[in-house]
Amino acid sequence: MKKNILWSLILVLVSVVGASASARPNFIFIYADDLGWGDLGCYGHPQLKTPYLDKMADDGLLLTHFYVANPVCSPSRTAVMTGQYPARHRIHRHFSSHKNHVALNMPDFLDPSVTLLTRLMQENGYKTGHFGKWHLGATKDAPSPSEYGIDLHYTANSNDVKLTVPRHQSTEKIVDEAIRFIQQNREEAFYVNLWTLVPHATLDTTDEQMAPYEGVGPRGAAKGRGFSTPAQVYYGAVTDLDYHIGRLVRTIDEMGLSDNTIIVFSSDNGPEDIHVINATHSGVGSAGPLRGRKRSLYEGGIRVPFIVQWKGHTPAGRIDDRSIVGTVDLLPSFCSLAGIVLPEGYQSDGQDVSTVFLGKPMEREHPLLWDWTATQAGHTFNKSPGLALRSGKWKFLMNPDGSRKELYDFEVDPQCMEVDNLTDRYPDEVQRFSKILREFKASIPQGVPNQASGSNQYPMPKNK
Repeated sequence: MKKNILWSLILVLVSVVGASASARPNFIFIYADDLGWGDLGCYGHPQLKTPYLDKMADDGLLLTHFYVANPVCSPSRTAVMTGQYPARHRIHRHFSSHKNHVALNMPDFLDPSVTLLTRLMQENGYKTGHFGKWHLGATKDAPSPSEYGIDLHYTANSNDVKLTVPRHQSTEKIVDEAIRFIQQNREEAFYVNLWTLVPHATLDTTDEQMAPYEGVGPRGAAKGRGFSTPAQVYYGAVTDLDYHIGRLVRTIDEMGLSDNTIIVFSSDNGPEDIHVINATHSGVGSAGPLRGRKRSLYEGGIRVPFIVQWKGHTPAGRIDDRSIVGTVDLLPSFCSLAGIVLPEGYQSDGQDVSTVFLGKPMEREHPLLWDWTATQAGHTFNKSPGLALRSGKWKFLMNPDGSRKELYDFEVDPQCMEVDNLTDRYPDEVQRFSKILREFKASIPQGVPNQASGSNQYPMPKNK
């Protein structure tokens, strides 16, 4: 009799634990590579066809003020994984070679022993997968992605490379692998990083992928002349990306997982500049009305698309143009939604903004901050100072030496074009924000600045 009672209690406990586990939301975090704020139809692009991401926005929530923590790849991804500013980990620019890392006072890879989003998920019962770009360290001594709390990975830009298909086929293959992982783990809670290689240059878009844009350009001037316009190359790559993300979302719907799966789409930084050598045939990504591109702390370099779909939880068709959210917020927010308690002693640079994902705008508790030690390609207009912050309606930039102070009011300028410098009109705000940035700069490990970092000087003609 006692044995039967004990067994019944065990069955009840198993049932409760199982119900609790199944009730936890799944997560799919899609990170495009070098996609601009204005590169989707739902963000106002007049020509690019992105019907599936537009539908995802119609079925969910679109944020207009979402920020990455750095205007290039590796540090931007570090912020996602750690919930901290990448400079705290001495990751100031993208990972490349050991020689370059030494010169820049950088490690060869993100330390796998730090608090990581994927490991927190894994340790709390989630099956974790990472598919696509890695770029958190690829030198010979760099750890495998599996050492970062990832159960299954299929990656490029790592030292455990498996993704070898050409770039124009990469999104299809990455999505295939992610779908396979989800199908295998559909009965358990899962967390997926799906980090695409597109639309990062060099783009080798096929004729078939460019076909929807045959007439794009000056009256279709490229047709029959043996070349394609940059718009055809870039637009074709983005539309292909959109199609395969649509496949993934449809699969989640068909599997009956959409009401328990949070799908988030964003980009790691702003669009590449056409003056960069590997993008001269394709670098026409759009930052919308925003000033700046990749490698700039102006809005176009660090403000990117952000779409959340969680059917039955996130209000459909909602546009949040009030909440200011950053990649440093993702770790605490995802963990909050998953019911995961953050480790004792861990300090995120972000905050829990999970209510934003549920359609409830909120104010930030403290500013978002940026430190950038390199310069920008292309037009002088895009070359920003090296430090920046966003606090409420204000955007403030300056160089570490105090030069080039710039203050912008985004309520006065809702398109956030950063052309009307208000430093002379608001000295109190300038003083307050300057202090915050000086203290932030002093608190982080110092990178090695590029010689032209923070400069927007143009070689004007001079008398000899």
